[in-house]
Amino acid sequence: MAEIVGGGRPVNDAERRVIAYLRDQAPADWLLLHNIEVPRGHDVFEVDLIVLTGHSIVVVDVKGTRGRIEVSGTRWFPPRREAFGSPVAKLRGTAKALKGLLVSKATQLERVYVDSLVVLSSPDAELIDPAGRDAINVTDLPRLLATLSDVSRVRRGCSPDTKPYLTAILDALNQSVRRSTAPPRFGNWEVEEQLGGDTKITEYRAFNATLPGSETVLLRVYQADPLADHHARAAERQRIANAYQTLARIPPHPCVVRSRDFFAIDDESRFVLVLDDVHGETLQLSLGKGARLGVIQDLLRGLAHAHAHGVVHRALTPASVLVTDDGRAVLTGFDYAKPGPRNYTVAHELGNVLDAHYVAPECQERPDLMTTASDVYAAGAIAYQLLTGQFPTSADAHGPDVPEVVRRMLDHSPAKRPTAAQALDALESAPPQESRFKRLVRRLVSRS
Repeated sequence: MAEIVGGGRPVNDAERRVIAYLRDQAPADWLLLHNIEVPRGHDVFEVDLIVLTGHSIVVVDVKGTRGRIEVSGTRWFPPRREAFGSPVAKLRGTAKALKGLLVSKATQLERVYVDSLVVLSSPDAELIDPAGRDAINVTDLPRLLATLSDVSRVRRGCSPDTKPYLTAILDALNQSVRRSTAPPRFGNWEVEEQLGGDTKITEYRAFNATLPGSETVLLRVYQADPLADHHARAAERQRIANAYQTLARIPPHPCVVRSRDFFAIDDESRFVLVLDDVHGETLQLSLGKGARLGVIQDLLRGLAHAHAHGVVHRALTPASVLVTDDGRAVLTGFDYAKPGPRNYTVAHELGNVLDAHYVAPECQERPDLMTTASDVYAAGAIAYQLLTGQFPTSADAHGPDVPEVVRRMLDHSPAKRPTAAQALDALESAPPQESRFKRLVRRLVSRS
């Protein structure tokens, strides 16, 4: 039985399960420290668990995400919910920060290896990581003890034995970390589960603390710098509030995610956007699985509704579309949208978040020129990819499985593209497309 040497309050059942498992199953000489904060300058890194084994210090992040999780670049795509930033990259940074703090307290701790590990606590969780960049730092509950006990994870140059450094480690940890002061609530919303995030945004599933058992919502908690000067803080506040201000212009629609609230906490070091908790999976997971005209039509319904109220999405990709359990598509991801004329812009940040496959030709070098026509191009690229499993190019955008209106959505001239509403009308009135297999059978029969 491992010894718990301190910590704060676990945020969710997933964390409690992992802490209890290690407390009851880990070797008696291991030490556990849970739900603490690691300060670094003006930043604070929240840590679910630190495990001091016989050969390393391991920073652990617990994820309760269920089902098949696909890794693409720096994002994770779980089923039945929106994609989120890879927790592995963030955790590696936290481990590096902790190592720096420890060494600053005792230089001999340079020899101690600080590892990082994301634990998938759900029994049905499965990480699919084709590139293999994240998988080495991810494990599940049945393999947790074996992974933590693996001395081969210690990097060359570090000691495989922490015992000579135990006193120095505990003294340094005592000076460097503190019990987590993160509130279990954001306003009246009590956190049920942390879903993911990065250094700028963390997502939670939460419920109304006044009505336990009520429906859940999605919280997007944005980090801000309360020490910046007045003008910098005002600009940051406007940027963070962009999604809420954009969605506030759009009347409720079944194909557009609904915002419920937006507020600041503490000294404006964090802002909270409250959204509907859409139970679905990102469209990214459906690519290459065949034609889904209903999803394309829902995407156009949501886009046409946004355009009708003066909103340009500007960052439309399969990752910003959720498909619910009953097959309805919901448009999300309005952080960089343009809600009509205003006296500030977030367009200068678009270059850091856009996927070039979905950017209209006229906007490749000038994202600030995005319009409703460039949104239609992005929707056309998504539709083409859903129908064919490939990205559209000038050479192959005329395949037999692609409706004429989708080809027009991909026209290099913005003026020749239909509006989202026109594209929707064309798809709804078009006769059903024959599959490639049916066309082949019909041709063979006609020749016989």
